[in-house]
Parts: sequence; C-alpha cells; structure tokens
Amino acid sequence: MPTIKFLSPDALGKPLGQYSHMAKVNAFDYLFIAGQVAVDASGNLVGADDFDAQCKQTFANIETALKSQGRASPTWSSSPPIWCTRRTSRNFMKFRLREFPRMFPSGAYPPNTLLIVDRLVQESFLVEVKVTAAV
Repeated sequence: MPTIKFLSPDALGKPLGQYSHMAKVNAFDYLFIAGQVAVDASGNLVGADDFDAQCKQTFANIETALKSQGRASPTWSSSPPIWCTRRTSRNFMKFRLREFPRMFPSGAYPPNTLLIVDRLVQESFLVEVKVTAAV
C-alpha cells in the first residue's frame, strides 16, 4: 500500500483553493489514467450542457478505473491536471469547493492544476481530468 503525504510548505503560502502544493509518494507501482470525460460505459455523453453532471461522471469514471485495479479511495491522486473550457472554469471552482470535501474527507487535497482551454476533444465535453495514482 502506498503512502501519500500532501504538503503545503509555509514558504509557498496557503493554496488558493482545495489542493496541496505537493505530494510526497512512496509506492512501488503507479497507474496512469488517461484524461477522462463525461461518457458512460457505452461511450455516450452524460450531461450535455450540464457542467456538474459532467464533473460527476468524469470523477465516477476515474473511480471506476481505480476500482478495476483494486483501489476504491480517491486518496490515490497526485497532481491531476484538470482541463475546463473557458466558459466553465468558474463552475469547476464551485464544484471543487462543494465536492472535494466529500471526495477527500480527511481534508488533505491532492495537488492539482486547473487549465483553461477553448475546447476539449469534442465540443460537447466541458471538463477532462487525467490522474496518476500510486498503487
């Protein structure tokens, strides 16, 4: 079982949101999960024009990927880049504020980077999350 310690050194200042500045990971294996978007098991879009529904499906897909490898906890993550379209970036900040305390009940949030883009691989996608997990 890996050990993951989330760190935010005082010299870097307080994080601007629900994330840590760094993650120190001691593990033997890593799982690299490709960027996930809001599609169901059949490849159908979930939540057309509904940012919250797309975020929930995207993170559910990550959870499904982790469970397939015997990991059920979202304490897995180190540095997930999150891509949002320009028109939805503020929605992600609200989603993260509301949902991350539930996803990470210890209050230790993984470092993550929010990237604002004009669009994703298909115009209907509003958010994409890529994860590296220590397993």
